Amino acid sequence: MPWDPEIYNKFKDLRNKPFYNLMDFIKEAESSSAIDLGCGTGEQTAILSKKFSKTNFIGIDSSVEMLAKSKSLETENLHFELANVEDIAGSDKKWDLVFSNAALQWSDHHEVLFPKLINSIHSKGQFAVQMPVQKENSLNKILYQLADEEPFKTCFKGWRRDSPVLSMDQYAQIMFDGGLEDIQIMEKVYPIIANNHEALYDFISGSALIPYIELLHEGEKEMFINTFKKRIALHFPKLPAIYAFKRILLYGKKG
Repeated sequence: MPWDPEIYNKFKDLRNKPFYNLMDFIKEAESSSAIDLGCGTGEQTAILSKKFSKTNFIGIDSSVEMLAKSKSLETENLHFELANVEDIAGSDKKWDLVFSNAALQWSDHHEVLFPKLINSIHSKGQFAVQMPVQKENSLNKILYQLADEEPFKTCFKGWRRDSPVLSMDQYAQIMFDGGLEDIQIMEKVYPIIANNHEALYDFISGSALIPYIELLHEGEKEMFINTFKKRIALHFPKLPAIYAFKRILLYGKKG
């Protein structure tokens, strides 16, 4: 089950709100280079490149399906490449801005990854990252619990994708140790108002649910999805429902 841009973009407006909040932290440099890690369809990277027109942007993503939507957005100061975050972090390239909106939660071992990314920033460069706080979000909790129950635990062979997202204290220490200044860290709720339970399922089906569905056979998929939808209905008995979706925003500037 590869990434589906159509499903993901059904919630474009909701996903754009934290992006704009993150973008507001960034100060424009006279001339600079920037990378957007996990750029998806590239629409948000295009917004960045227009606002910071003196900056040369590269958007990278590991999804061929997502990047297929990005080629038409390329301009003189905006280009896209197929690559994963770990390869970029392990390279010797340096940037004036390392940016990532709702993508690094897919990369493991943040205690190792984030120092590498911060080290890839030039002096006076900026670091701006936003991620969902998966461990605290109720749909993720339902997903984790269901994956640990039979018959699904056997279907997944005991596998469960634990969120790599760390605490605010841990990110503060990593950012400070990496030489970042003007550190700003905040956890913010972005409420999702759903008129029906299907909307809540659709929201998670376009992101966190994907690696689970990929591991199931057809009959198992149907059973898992139906059970998951029933659990969502039990957890949100009142409609319309409010889903208090939590995200963490990180910003700092290299000294």
